[in-house]
Amino acid sequence: MPMVDSCAMLPQLLLLLRCLSLTVAQYTSGAPYSSCKSLVSTDDGQTWEYYACQPRPMAMKQFMQIKVDPENITCGAPPERFCTLENPYMCSDECDASTPELAHPPSLMADSEISGPITYWQTVTWSRFPTPLLANISLSWNKSLELTDDVLVTFEYGRPTIMVLDKSLDKGRTWQPYQFYADDCLEAFGMPPKKVSELSATNVTRVICTEQYSRWVGSKNEKNVRFEVRDRFAIFAGPGLRNMDSLYTRMESMKGLRDFFTFTDLRLRLLRPALGGTYVQRDNLLKYFYAISNIEVPARCKCNLHADQCTSRDGTLQCDCEHNTTGQDCARCAKAFKAKSWKPGSYLPTPSGSPNTCEAAGSLGNCECYGHSNRCSYIDFINIVTCVSCKHNTRGQNCQHCRLGYYRNGSADLDDENVCIECNCNQLGSLHARCNETGFCQCREGTTGQKCEDCVPGFTWKQGCIPNVCDDEMLMCQNGGTCVQNQKCVCPPEFKGVLCEQERCTGKKGCDGAASCSLSSTAALLCLLLHGLLLRLPA
Repeated sequence: MPMVDSCAMLPQLLLLLRCLSLTVAQYTSGAPYSSCKSLVSTDDGQTWEYYACQPRPMAMKQFMQIKVDPENITCGAPPERFCTLENPYMCSDECDASTPELAHPPSLMADSEISGPITYWQTVTWSRFPTPLLANISLSWNKSLELTDDVLVTFEYGRPTIMVLDKSLDKGRTWQPYQFYADDCLEAFGMPPKKVSELSATNVTRVICTEQYSRWVGSKNEKNVRFEVRDRFAIFAGPGLRNMDSLYTRMESMKGLRDFFTFTDLRLRLLRPALGGTYVQRDNLLKYFYAISNIEVPARCKCNLHADQCTSRDGTLQCDCEHNTTGQDCARCAKAFKAKSWKPGSYLPTPSGSPNTCEAAGSLGNCECYGHSNRCSYIDFINIVTCVSCKHNTRGQNCQHCRLGYYRNGSADLDDENVCIECNCNQLGSLHARCNETGFCQCREGTTGQKCEDCVPGFTWKQGCIPNVCDDEMLMCQNGGTCVQNQKCVCPPEFKGVLCEQERCTGKKGCDGAASCSLSSTAALLCLLLHGLLLRLPA
């Protein structure tokens, strides 16, 4: 056997060790964007190099708060018997909230069942049919999260015939549908059925109705309902998600894609229980109910690519922010690091991304712009450095003042994006669009209010405030006149004047001894004719 030169083998050995070290580094660091910084050596010594980063995925069911609505939908108070679809006439099972072995509270949707019997939350039976059996299950985290894998809901005793998965982006204040589920999508929601596998890159964020998790199959093994995340990722990353760079590139460039997988709360709306593949059998309503044994929500904390760790503090998830950012989601620059506006990190360029680190005050030409400008300029003839292109409706050398038409928000710090509030002066009631430092506009005569939208007493709004001609207090119509819209007195026939203060005819006998007449041309002519007729009559 020939001898091998050890010196010739040295380059190959070094290459092998380098590959091994890269493999170990990949394994220990986990998925891409798993580290925010590393210490590197340069000609000037060791320094920190920063990268876009995100926390690892976690099983979020350990942090979720569960709320079931209505409150009396959970079975057991009072105790109740129930049947199963497999054995619909053996109704010996019982739900009793006062007995731990027979209770089925909501907390059992999130417990661990690795060793031990299956536990589950259960509703009352459909004994009040045809009143719909409806239940809402809200899952809250009080934190922005990003889905990383399929949401999985495990139902015992049959999957619902109709249900909806909703999501919220504002901690449950508003909701929007994530996916519809039904055994007949057209009948239930007026939507044609569709599978995620039928979606493409152009409509991957489309909200669909699927029938594949709602039809009765008669098997105890068919328990799961999914919200398919991996299949949507695979549209960009390919089978097995082997091309994650392509997915991250799309996350950055495709509007709305990243937000589609973002949420703070999820909600299951259970609209009709499993029917066993038949119509509702009204002679045995004890076999219709909902029961959930497990909910899995694989996700990561959304930290805007500014943190690689997320921890629970006082029961609330919190990003451990890097890049001089702060906040629960690392969504703003830390104090003293607001020399430029905050930006989320970027997945591009792959594989390390761009950290978009917040800069220290004074780092931009020794000029503090309070986060409202990214650029400074030196003005030679007056020897000052000034901020350029101030944002957020600010102005001034340091973006410390508000633009004309805006005023300072007294409850916001100077580096807050909402530091300047629009005056919103009423165009018809104010002299101009500017206001003072407390938000009060300069009003025209007869106009009042912070925005010059009201009238002072004696004036009425009509495309601005105009003086009243009459009213029901100080400028009252006289002699039985009626004030119309504060602008005109409608007088009785025998009176005239702005306030009906003048008689139309003088003398006890009316116009020149005749009957009292109106002074209009027609009335005057009739009055003269009547007077002449009276003179011709015999005495």
